Amino acid sequence: MHISEGVLSVPVLMTGAALTAIGTTIGLKRLDYEHIAQVGILAALFFVASLIHVPIGPSSVHLLLNGIVGLLLGWAAFPALLTGLTLQAVFLQFGGITVLGVNSFNLAGPAVLCGFLFRSIVINQTKYALMAAFACGALSVFFTSLMVAISLIWTEESFFQIAALVISAHIPVMIIEGLITMFCIAFLKKVQPAALSVFHQ
Repeated sequence: MHISEGVLSVPVLMTGAALTAIGTTIGLKRLDYEHIAQVGILAALFFVASLIHVPIGPSSVHLLLNGIVGLLLGWAAFPALLTGLTLQAVFLQFGGITVLGVNSFNLAGPAVLCGFLFRSIVINQTKYALMAAFACGALSVFFTSLMVAISLIWTEESFFQIAALVISAHIPVMIIEGLITMFCIAFLKKVQPAALSVFHQ
């Protein structure tokens, strides 16, 4: 869900860059050498999943997978998603360098929030774990689309219709992301349950 360059105002760009810098600093402090590979794999997963996108005004619709990234990485979702977005901006011209901070925070902020809200249920509960995983995947996309909408409206109120379109266009993506997150968590709980709590100890 990339916002293009030349759309957002300077205050919105600076705020996004500052918040992303804070989140990335926290994520890097909590990241140790042993788990860099896991962060890299999830960054690559995000990179590939979001390659196919449909432009909608100054933004676009595509898979995000930030819910599963937030569940598995916690604060490390910031450096993972920032890396993926940087590579996309440099090599594929998705989004751009000036909007990198805003785009990163719009993705990583909801990832960390939803990971925090649902991880204890996903890790410790058997009965509601998959429902929580679905909610985490779906709500991560919803909050990301909401933050994209807010970024646009704070720049210019005339973007309201486009902002509403961004949210409504992501409703199918919310359902798909919820299902993907649910199936991924179900698989991990069977074959590698320890992977769910590596970054939350």
